[in-house]
Amino acid sequence: MNKAFVREPDADGRVLCPRCGTLGIAVGTGPLDTHIIESVRSRMPDSAWYCSHAECEVAYFNMFEQIVFVKELRTSVYPYDMNAPICACFGFTWEDVDAESRADTPLRIRELLTKSKSPDARCQLLAVDGQCCIRDVQQLYMKLRGSL
Repeated sequence: MNKAFVREPDADGRVLCPRCGTLGIAVGTGPLDTHIIESVRSRMPDSAWYCSHAECEVAYFNMFEQIVFVKELRTSVYPYDMNAPICACFGFTWEDVDAESRADTPLRIRELLTKSKSPDARCQLLAVDGQCCIRDVQQLYMKLRGSL
């Protein structure tokens, strides 16, 4: 394809969401196959970037300025839908993290951490960003603990 039609990364190599400017997270075919509805799947053939900004309407985008909107995903996903599981592999939700933040010891988060290191964790396929949820769970936990 002619380079005139390809969006170049910023000088520092970062790729930003064309709608909100959030730093994109590179994803491979696993999350794309899992989450994008079949009728628009061809927009993102091999790889794309994921926009993690909860209020953005864009889920995935690529260097050719093609976009897959949140409404074009097969199911609701976190962070666009706060009721969707944060953990696509084991179904851990915002409510679960909230309950753990109020507990004396975050036993269920520790269990999730152990599970996330097991062969049952299929983050690269099931997670909308292709990454393990533990970082997001821990950040949310710390945020909720701080608000108590």
